[in-house]
Amino acid sequence: MPKVLITDPIHEDGLRAIQEFAEVEVSTGLTEDELVQKVKDCDALVVRSATKVTRRVIESGANLKVIARAGVGLDNIDVEAAKKRGIVVLNAPEAPAIAVAELVFALMLAFARRIPQADASMRAGRWEKKKLQGAELHGKTLGIIGTGRIGQAVAERAKAFGMKLLLFDIKPNQEFASRIGAEYVELKHLLAESDFVTIHVPLLPETKHMIGEKELALMKPTAVLINTSRGAVVDERALARALRSGQIAGACLDVYEREPPVGSPLLECTNTVLTPHIGASTVEAQRAAALIIASKLRGVLQGEKS
Repeated sequence: MPKVLITDPIHEDGLRAIQEFAEVEVSTGLTEDELVQKVKDCDALVVRSATKVTRRVIESGANLKVIARAGVGLDNIDVEAAKKRGIVVLNAPEAPAIAVAELVFALMLAFARRIPQADASMRAGRWEKKKLQGAELHGKTLGIIGTGRIGQAVAERAKAFGMKLLLFDIKPNQEFASRIGAEYVELKHLLAESDFVTIHVPLLPETKHMIGEKELALMKPTAVLINTSRGAVVDERALARALRSGQIAGACLDVYEREPPVGSPLLECTNTVLTPHIGASTVEAQRAAALIIASKLRGVLQGEKS
């Protein structure tokens, strides 16, 4: 049986599925040096976001055939190093779409209805009904940057809220836009016209800091930026300046350039709603990711054996 090393926790159903066709070792919290030793005789490595699969780790895996991420992004894996070794890299982008889309609306509603402030006020023994007037999502324009699975899931839910939709993607899906009643526009137009802007793109060299000082300057002073994709897609220092100056009204963030965001200027901005990268952290999404990866892993490993 092939040997599979799992270095981040995955849902028990996915673990059981992998154990049906492989010898499995679960070892979490490894340092790079420890991982280099562990991976030497493994056929496959399964990770989530915590494990960093560096070139050194990949080159130490003499028998390594597959690296599988039980999640969406691959920015914690040196994909180029894996390709050079002929190692298959898998992920499960299908799994968290609903979970992340629902978090986008949780963040928007929390900001628009001032829920964190209301909760803190109540716990402090205050009844500040007049101070906590909020705004409705209905009738507002939502700009969606990136219309893959998650972006589309957000758009579908936005229609139920009665929001207007503007879309941006380097590869527009006109069939989807027509079906949902949305419009693809240039990024500058989306930023200038949207009341809420939500980002759903992978972290690539061309998307790093795609939202920076110039882009933030295009947004309405009443606009709110939402990022549940990857932290480095947004220039955090530029965003902090825009928040402090009132250039935009606020930001809702689940991801950060460095996680945890120790010392980030965003932590000092009060016009924010911040969560600790929990977009995919639902029981349903984690189970789906683990089962999808188990299925894909079985296909690759059994295919190579046949």
